[in-house]
Formats: sequence, structure tokens, C-alpha cells
Amino acid sequence: MKVREASLLMGAHSIAVGAELFDKEITDFSIDSRSAGAGELFFALSQEDYVRAGFNGAFHDGHLYIKDALAKGSLAAVARADRVACDPELLALNNRLLLVDDAIAALQTLAHRVYEAWAKPVVAITGSAGKTTAKELTAHLLNESGRRVLKSERNYNNGLGLPLSVLRMVSEGRRAEQFDLAVLEMGMSSPTHEIRRLCEITPPDIAVELLVAPVHLEYLGSIENIAAAKAELIEGLKPEGVAVLNSDDEWVIKMRAKHLGRTVTFGIDKAADVAAQDIDTSQLGLIKFRLLTPLGSAPATLHMSGRHNLMNALAAGAVATCFEIKPAEIAVALNTARPPSMRGEVLDFAAGFRVVDDSYNSNPRSLVNMVRTIAESAGGARRRIVIAGEMLELGPAEEALHREAGREISGAGVDVLWGVRGLAAELIAGAREAGMIETRFFETSDEAAEAISGEIREGDLLLVKGSRGVATEKIVAAIRRRFPLAG
Repeated sequence: MKVREASLLMGAHSIAVGAELFDKEITDFSIDSRSAGAGELFFALSQEDYVRAGFNGAFHDGHLYIKDALAKGSLAAVARADRVACDPELLALNNRLLLVDDAIAALQTLAHRVYEAWAKPVVAITGSAGKTTAKELTAHLLNESGRRVLKSERNYNNGLGLPLSVLRMVSEGRRAEQFDLAVLEMGMSSPTHEIRRLCEITPPDIAVELLVAPVHLEYLGSIENIAAAKAELIEGLKPEGVAVLNSDDEWVIKMRAKHLGRTVTFGIDKAADVAAQDIDTSQLGLIKFRLLTPLGSAPATLHMSGRHNLMNALAAGAVATCFEIKPAEIAVALNTARPPSMRGEVLDFAAGFRVVDDSYNSNPRSLVNMVRTIAESAGGARRRIVIAGEMLELGPAEEALHREAGREISGAGVDVLWGVRGLAAELIAGAREAGMIETRFFETSDEAAEAISGEIREGDLLLVKGSRGVATEKIVAAIRRRFPLAG
């Protein structure tokens, strides 16, 4: 995509941009001057843009970094016209500026118009947990079927990440016609209709609802509000689209009423179109089951741990079924899938212990589920150890939710529980109330990392999990620095 085309699609104007710059090809799109590179178009985001787009918090003004981005080789910057008009330093750069009223709106408009011109199917995935794993599994199944899939990068699922993911179709020499469909995460963390906005950028043809759980309560207040926010994905479906719903989740299955078109369900406990039978989770990092779909059944193997990941696989299988992919083909593709980084990775160390790295994020439901997983499938482990970080954005009930999770962990069959930072002290208190003896609390992940690196021994099985802000991945990194992996 050339600068001229991007400018027209965004509705930008310029003061002094010449034909030479307009005719240059954009290599990529950036919102961070620190990673800006040659040939990119840099979007200078400001607090006003963030507020309008429903983001929480205070943010740096991207206009302060336009000069840095241009010095690193960015072709041009998209900037607020009112901000440039009152800044002599920015006016001096006017031959490299595309002026708009709102840089986030411009980014989203550009992505929407690229999507409109492409006009192929979008699979959108949301849920209180599991979005990235389900997205990766879904993209993997569809790729293995021969389809050319654009997918969200990492966990790019908000009003910035989704448009940047869409623009990958026209970045780094790619062309939109090289892709047959898109698999995109859609997330939310506040009551500002984030998912509704994302559906306006890329209206979904297939909408996947994984589960509703008590996360982001700090901003949303109640589980009912979370369910309503997640349901915006179903409300945003195209009329002829397909709703893919978790039949085991009472909040999700109610969303069936929000879509008059086709619904495909997935589940384990309740009747579902796509289901699993004969489930074997006796080996950590391996789930064997029989996959049932409306197109038949097939034995399947998933190289992941936990019921939650089996549900993610069933969700992906339900999407594949919407594309008429047979269960035997789905099973073959599932066998080659692996968990995304820090989302349940099983690491075997030469010293004879194992670490389950689930450090990407945490909430009470996902923590307890993962603890039960290692307790049930860790036959032969000398000690089952859990290091759990504080869980963030849980709202007024955060202390009670941590304490209740601790009580549940105490009864789940693990031997040792360590808590890291802040409200993880309540987690420890709950476990002690329920009779658990071997517990410790650490103020930081660095402290916990130092302690476990000196204590972990042959035969141990360690689960590491915590919210992003706690940085429990430092614990896994410290272990990997000190001990070599097996093989």
C-alpha cells in the first residue's frame, strides 16, 4: 500500500507532503516509536484518542515521538491536526505528516476499508480466558486444511491490536488477496462497548464465545455486565453468520437468543454439536479423546493439558466444522498443534523435574482449573508445587476471590503453594484456613524466582501462573537460566 492510498482511505489531509512521498510503498504500520522502522507509517496516538476509543488509564502523547520515528526511517506520521497546528516543532515536519482529527479512529478506518476491499470471511473469538489458544488452534486447523489464514498477532485483540492485525494483509509486501480468511481475537476490559467497535471494523462471519468468568470486575462490576459485554460479539454477527457457543457455560448458551441465524455448539458436559468422549488426561501435556461432530467422529490427540484446553480445541473444531472439514482431518491437525508461549507449556528439565509455564495471565477460574489439571495428571511426581501470582482487575470482591481460590487449591491435591505479590497473600491465607501447611508468600516474582531456583529438585512438578502485571514469567526464566532443558 502506498502512502497516497492510505491517506485517501483514512480521509487524511496534508500541508506539504509531496508526490514523491505519496508514491512510496508503506512496509508496515506502527504505534510505538521504539520499534518503528524503515518504510513504516507511524500513528501518533494521544490521550484524547485513547479516551474516545474507551481505553482506561493515562497514556503518553505519541506526538512527542514523531521525530524519533521519522529518524528511524518511518516514511510519515499520522497526527492530530489540532495538535500539529499549535506546535512549531511539528509544523517544521509538515512535509512528513498526514493530518487527521483522531489517530486511533484513522487507524481503525484504514483497517476497516482494507477489510471491505478484501471482503472475505472473518472468524472472531472472545471469552474471559483462552482467546489466544483458541485463536491459534483455529488458525492451525484452517491452515492445515489448505486455507490461507490471517490471524491476530500474539494477543492483539483491542482497538489497536485488531486493526494492526488486519493491516498485516498489506504489510511487508503482502497483498490482501493472498489470504482466504481471518481469525481474530476480540477482547474487552471496560464497559465502553469495545467488542461492538471491533465488530464494526471487521464484522464477523463466525463468532466464537468461549466462556464468561469473573475477570475485569474492577471496571465491569458484575458477571452479568461481563456477559453482556461479551455478547456484543454475537450481536455484531452478520445476519447470515454462525454463532459458535460453549454449551457448558450458562452465560454463553443464553447468547443463542441474540442471533436468529445458525448456531453451532461445543462442549463436554452438556449436549453439543461438537463434543469429546472417552477423555484421557492421565499424561501431563497430552489429552486423548474421541472427537464428535455433525460430520462424524474420529480419535484425536491434543498435546496440551487441562479441560480448558480441550474446550479450546473443541471450539476450534466447531469452527472447522462450519467450513465442512471432516473430523478425521481435524484430528490430524490437532495432533500437530502446540500451546502458545507461556500458556500451559510443559518444560522437561535435565535435572528430572517439570515446569508448566502458564505465566501469561490468570484469573480465579483459570488458576483453579490449571491446579486441578496438574494434580490429576502428574502421576509419579514427588511434589506438586504451585507458584501463583496476584490476580488483577477483580474489583471490590478481589480479596474474597483470592481467598476462595486458595481454599479450592488446598483441596485440589497439590503439596506446596507459594503466592507472589499483593493479594496473593489472601490466596495463601485461604489455603492455610483450609488446612494447607506448606505455603509461602513473596513480595515480587524476582524473590520467588531466587527461592525456587534453589529449592526445586528431581521429581518435582511446578506450575507457574499469574496476571501479566506480576511478571511470573521471570520465575520460569530464572529456572531456565540455571537448569538446562532435557535433550
